[in-house]
Amino acid sequence: MEYRKLGTTDLEVSVLTFGAWAAGGWMWGGTERQEAVDAIRAAYDHGMTSIDTAPIYGQGLSEEIVGEALKGIPRDKVQILTKYGMRWDLTKGDFGFKSQDNQGKDIDIYKYAGRESIIKECEDSLRRLGTDYIDLYQIHWPDVTTPIEETMETVAQLIKDGKVRQAGVSNYNVAQMQEAEKYLTLASNQVPYSMVHRNIEADVVPHSLEQNIAILAYSPLERGLLTGKIKPGHHFNEGDHRAGLPIYQPENLVKVNAFLDKIKPLAEDKNATLGQLVLRWTIAQPGITIALVGARNAEQTIQNAKAMDVQLSQQEISFITDELNKLQLPG
Repeated sequence: MEYRKLGTTDLEVSVLTFGAWAAGGWMWGGTERQEAVDAIRAAYDHGMTSIDTAPIYGQGLSEEIVGEALKGIPRDKVQILTKYGMRWDLTKGDFGFKSQDNQGKDIDIYKYAGRESIIKECEDSLRRLGTDYIDLYQIHWPDVTTPIEETMETVAQLIKDGKVRQAGVSNYNVAQMQEAEKYLTLASNQVPYSMVHRNIEADVVPHSLEQNIAILAYSPLERGLLTGKIKPGHHFNEGDHRAGLPIYQPENLVKVNAFLDKIKPLAEDKNATLGQLVLRWTIAQPGITIALVGARNAEQTIQNAKAMDVQLSQQEISFITDELNKLQLPG
């Protein structure tokens, strides 16, 4: 495993970081708790010392599972990344969307990052995670109803209080990043980035490189699509959000799988899976500091970690990118 520091901070994280969204089950058709715990422990055993979670993932369940999985591991040997600013238990702020919890109960999701809410969320997260500090605390989505100044100054106070080590943002555009940077040192921005979702290369990447802010790429395997295991006609479980995404529509599945067929010989030559090749390419891209990758069980975690065994030359990276640039997807 390789490790990189986030921006100008002293926080060092594993280049492949375990993403615990699916572990919480919410929007992924449920979860098997013990398998999720085993997946996180396997991540640690294979050098993925950084775990990214959020309260909204399973409405607290993902954080509880992370806390359970990390019991017995020295706290200074792991980095816990979590978030704030999405409430399902409060009707305040910017209404996000309607959803259902893991029991099928209707819930309304609000983006809210006011001072009192952040303080409460931090305490709740610390309790669920079973720790007394969070390594990286990230606003989950922009909240248009609360000044960024109020949000960032609250997190700056949490850092002074020792409850948070570093501050990050998620899903922020350049203007929002620039505003946040006025009030504290921004360690990172967590944004979607994959072979088929590269629009941040136009603006967020150049700004982040210029300001030395880390980029945490989420969904680098495009929620499983880039593993090559999801073919046209794939059936999703009830409650799995992927079924409605544009990239998963039949015509796009055909195009993406055709691209994957072109780079598959390179993966086979490296004795690697397509997913491992994709992860290696992703963390080699300019400005991409780490890739967040989820798993539903220990075996998936181990296969993800093995991506670090794959070595790609600049010529091979260019070959993949050239093939990728020929891929025409709507939107």
